[in-house]
Amino acid sequence: MKDGVNGVALGVFIFFFLAVTVMGFLAARWRKAEKEATLDEWGLGGRSFGTWVTWFLLGGDLYTAYTFVAVPAAIYAAGAAGFFAVPYTILVYPLIFTFLPRLWSVSHKHGYVTTSDFVRGRFGSKGLSLAVAVTGILATMPYIALQLVGIQAVLDVMGVGGGENTNWFVKDLPLLIAFAVLAAYTYSSGLRAPALIAFVKDGLIYLVIAVAIIYIPIKLGGFDDIFASAQDKFTKAGAGGLAPAAAGQWGYATLALGSALALFMYPHSITATLSSRSREVIRRNTTILPLYSLMLGLLALLGFMAIAAGVKVDNGQLAIPQLFENMFPDWFAGVAFAAIGIGALVPAAIMSIAAANLFTRNIYKDFLKPDATPEQETKVSKLVSLLVKVGALAFVLTMDKTVAINFQLLGGIWILQTMPALVGGLFTRWFHRWALLAGWAVGMIYGTAAAYGVASPTQKHFGGSSKEIPGLGEIGYIGLTAFVLNVVVVIVLTFVLNAVKAPAGTDETSPGDYTADVGDAGVQEKLPPATAGAPGGH
Repeated sequence: MKDGVNGVALGVFIFFFLAVTVMGFLAARWRKAEKEATLDEWGLGGRSFGTWVTWFLLGGDLYTAYTFVAVPAAIYAAGAAGFFAVPYTILVYPLIFTFLPRLWSVSHKHGYVTTSDFVRGRFGSKGLSLAVAVTGILATMPYIALQLVGIQAVLDVMGVGGGENTNWFVKDLPLLIAFAVLAAYTYSSGLRAPALIAFVKDGLIYLVIAVAIIYIPIKLGGFDDIFASAQDKFTKAGAGGLAPAAAGQWGYATLALGSALALFMYPHSITATLSSRSREVIRRNTTILPLYSLMLGLLALLGFMAIAAGVKVDNGQLAIPQLFENMFPDWFAGVAFAAIGIGALVPAAIMSIAAANLFTRNIYKDFLKPDATPEQETKVSKLVSLLVKVGALAFVLTMDKTVAINFQLLGGIWILQTMPALVGGLFTRWFHRWALLAGWAVGMIYGTAAAYGVASPTQKHFGGSSKEIPGLGEIGYIGLTAFVLNVVVVIVLTFVLNAVKAPAGTDETSPGDYTADVGDAGVQEKLPPATAGAPGGH
């Protein structure tokens, strides 16, 4: 690690950071609508984004700074087991092709802004809607915190903020500044800000990975030497080599499958999806988003490169930023650090907006102020988006980084429990609302209790997301086990409740709503004619 501040890298980092900050504020004027004070405009960008804007927005949303740091860090620490992120992002796109267009159609037909809006409308249950909303907010908070962890990792490697003995305010001041800027332009521009910045973020990430995958292996003697170094490390550590041992294969497979099922249950994924302007945009995106999986596979190889380059760090999250500082010229290290830093701003903004929309529509409007006007909804959502980011910042500044990581893993277990209500409801009304609520509760209780009992070298509780699967004796992903229990409870109770003719609630949707597109009766085209030729349009 180089001593002191890397001035050149920091200068490049600041240049890009200022550039996207300006873009974030200017985004308020991009595709400006006549009536701005609505959640459709502030929280969903006017539901006006075309194929390429949606692709960059979803990519910026799903492939975050934490992805950039944590996936190769997992490879660096655990070998090929860390590659689980690659197959799960491949699995997810055929899966979402089956249900996201249906969600888009029914949401545009009825003006739904969140998944909880749909659940309430489909099952006539504010209780079930509230459960989905609270789960989404809880699962999103540590995810936002991890984006700030990604920025902090870059700042640490650049030597910004001083050492461990530095006054806490001075040490955390750069992160506080980044947070303040993020909060300001998100409040001002809503979803348009991350949508516009995503072009820069993804362009930088693709550039950095393309250079890294060619330049670093040349400096290290080629991929043969890189894999040999990694094999040697894991063999000496008693791990048996690069590939996971047979005992870890269940864990690998269940984690990949469970993560694939959970990814588009997160509120930020749905927010980015509903911002698109037609059903066809969603269908196209499910076919071109796998390009990001190719990028992710190349990104993961950086973990092996860090081993071959002799990178030694106490915190594995610093391995890749440190690799960049060691291997790249200072100016290009700055570009790489900017890619990671901006890669934190885009998803953090979308996540805070998504969580705020859930609170506003499904807690504030449903339970506190049913007669709230669109202007009041927008004002509350803006304020809550600030509070969510403040909470995430406090989480990062007051807790150990491993706590943030493990709570994000817990969030994945939680959010998966909303799948029966959301995806099941998109295809059938057979499930009973009370059964769905009971299944959700069982999945949440089991998943939380099981995760609580997992210890790690740094934590007594919530130390991981894998545990023995009841009845199988294999170690597997807790979230998937909880999901299976959830579904079993839903099916059994639905039979019972339907048999006793328990009140099923009112379904405000109709079969045609799930295949409707813009231009169909009752579905309004949100895009003003003046913006038809804007970037990303089709």
